[in-house]
Formats: sequence, structure tokens, C-alpha cells
Amino acid sequence: MQKVPLTVTGAEMLKTELQRLKSVERPNVIAAIAEARSHGDLSENAEYDAAKEKQGFIEGRIKELEGKLANAQIIDPRHLDAEGRIVFGATVELVDAETGDEVKYQIVGDDEADIKANKISVSSPIARALIGKYAGDIADVHAPGGLRHYEILDVHYI
Repeated sequence: MQKVPLTVTGAEMLKTELQRLKSVERPNVIAAIAEARSHGDLSENAEYDAAKEKQGFIEGRIKELEGKLANAQIIDPRHLDAEGRIVFGATVELVDAETGDEVKYQIVGDDEADIKANKISVSSPIARALIGKYAGDIADVHAPGGLRHYEILDVHYI
């Protein structure tokens, strides 16, 4: 399995979710299965079926998180020395060349991407266009809505 890039914050977020699944969700679903079993005939027991389905989802997510954390390459942007180059974990200030709108994004792993928090996935079109560039460069982004041009104003490692 290949390495999964994560920021320190992203790794903590996955660890917290894993802990919650193991210590809260798993025991709750086990109790729900036991309760449904106590109602007798399992062949037409919707509560039992729903609880077993939820258990399958929880166990699958636990395995997925354990795999990602085992293969995580945790990157702390504060310790990067990329000499102003845009790399994973960098926070980038951009201006849309057409509209003049300024935006600020941090390039993060797929699991921690959240556009509302200005965190974009490293595999997104805009992040792929930005990686390797410097402040002052123009990034041509092949977005679903067409070609967009962004001028890179500044790069931070925070």
C-alpha cells in the first residue's frame, strides 16, 4: 500500500475518529445487536438487520482508518524548508486573474480536505496545478468549469 500524506492535524483527526469508533460506536452496535437478538426470530427482525449492517460499516471504517494511519506520511508544514515552493501542507494565497478574487488554501490529504475551511486535497485540479510553483507564478487550472488562471501571491508553511 502506498504512503498516505497527512498533515499533523489530519492525522489527529483520523486518530480521534478511530478512537470514537472503537470505544463508543462499536460497543453501542454490539449492544443493539444483543437487544435485537433478544426479540426472538432473526429472519424477520429489521432491528437486527439494521444493527448488523451498521456493525459492518463501523468495522470497515475501522479497518480503513487503521490502514491509512499505518501507511501515513505525516508532514508538519512548519518544519518544511521548501524555499518558497508550493508543496504538500503549504498554505497558498492566490488571486483569480479574471475576477480579482483573492483566496487562501492549504494543500492537505484527501481525507482532511474541506473547502469550507479552505483546505484543498492534494489530488484536486487546483492543487496539482500549484505544486512546484512559487510566489509570482501563474497557475493554469483545468477545473470542471474550464481553464482558470491564478496568480500566486504568497506561500506560507504554517
